[in-house]
Amino acid sequence: MYNEISNLIENGHSKVLSQVNSAMILLFWQVGKRINDFILEHKRAEYGKGIVGTLSRQLEERFGRNIEEKNLRRMLQFANVFPDTEIVVTLSRHLSWSHFLILIPLKSTEKNQFLCTTCNRRATWR
Repeated sequence: MYNEISNLIENGHSKVLSQVNSAMILLFWQVGKRINDFILEHKRAEYGKGIVGTLSRQLEERFGRNIEEKNLRRMLQFANVFPDTEIVVTLSRHLSWSHFLILIPLKSTEKNQFLCTTCNRRATWR
C-alpha cells in the first residue's frame, strides 16, 4: 500500500512540475513576443535597448531577479527564434527553459539534432 500511494504522489508531483514548466516557458515566449511586437510596430528599434532596460528595472522591482534585463533579452531572442506558438507549446511539454537557452544560439540543423536527441531520450526516461 505504501509503495502504491508513494507512486501516485510522485506521479502527481511530476505532472504538476511539468505543467508549471510549460506555463513558465509559454509566459517567457509571450513576454518576448509582446516586447518584440511593441518595439518593431512602433519603429523603436533604434532605442529598443533603452525600452528593455527601463521595463526590466520596473518589472524586476515588482517580480524579482527573474525579470532582470539579461533574462528579458533571452525572452526576446526566444520569441524571435521560435516564432510559432504551437511549436513552443509542444516543445515545452518535453524541454525545460534551460534546454531552450541552449537552443537559441544554435543553427537550424543543430537545433533539429538537439531536439531529436533530447526528446527521444526524454521519451525513454518515462
